[in-house]
Amino acid sequence: MPRSSDELVDLLDIEVIDDNLFRGRQPDTRLQRVFGGQVAAQALIAGARTTPEGFSVHSLHSYFLRPGDTTVPIVYDVENLRDGRSFATRRVVARQHGRPIYLQSVSFQRAEEGFDHQDAMPEVAGPDGGISLSELFARRGGSSGAWEREWAALDVRYLGNSAVGGVAEDAARPARAQLWSRVSGRLSDDPLDHVAAFTYASDMTLIGAALVPHGKVVDSPGMQVASLDHTVWFHRPFRADEWWLFDQHAPSASGARGLSLARVFTEKGDLVATVAQEGLIRFHGEPS
Repeated sequence: MPRSSDELVDLLDIEVIDDNLFRGRQPDTRLQRVFGGQVAAQALIAGARTTPEGFSVHSLHSYFLRPGDTTVPIVYDVENLRDGRSFATRRVVARQHGRPIYLQSVSFQRAEEGFDHQDAMPEVAGPDGGISLSELFARRGGSSGAWEREWAALDVRYLGNSAVGGVAEDAARPARAQLWSRVSGRLSDDPLDHVAAFTYASDMTLIGAALVPHGKVVDSPGMQVASLDHTVWFHRPFRADEWWLFDQHAPSASGARGLSLARVFTEKGDLVATVAQEGLIRFHGEPS
């Protein structure tokens, strides 16, 4: 997986095969299946590269259909659904071995003025008050080297959750988690680099929020987890190489699925995105 911001941008820089047809390469990884954030970000870039100049992404909605094969490239087929004066819409299908593995609908808009309001940012400790995910993995008995090998392109600082503390008490929402994140290193000034890098990172921690009340984490023995669908709404421009707060909560878990939502704030308190994900969360019992 990418170990720096440059490697991340290179991974997401897909190849043009033909009109509306692109190919994304795979990183060097030990993961058993393609990371969902990778295919979502590559699909977003494929859709963006077919839109007229002056349009920026404001939302994407997607489904993970099959596990991706990390040993072969991914082909992205973009369908132009609409080009209007204010909005443009694309449908992107990611394929491997002749079968779709991922589907994304993505909408773009020309910048315009309008009403403006937002939720207030919660009171939280700053990034220095969090613990790096590599250290968190080590505390749980895992290897910090695994984090550095696969995710070094991201700097993530975990603040806590509603089970172990670190977040404000809220009895009405028992499944909460908060963390700061950013891309390690500096990105270009191209806004597409920033929304794509954020999309890549946005698939990392949401399922974990749905497990908080149940005393499990995604790699607990007996757990089977997978992203089923993923949605991002982009509200305001921001830089993915500067800190953003992922304020997560999971309003429901049932039927072996968990729904998680995240409000995303900059350090200045701007609400820049909202993310929603439903994931598979099957527990097969403690191994004997």
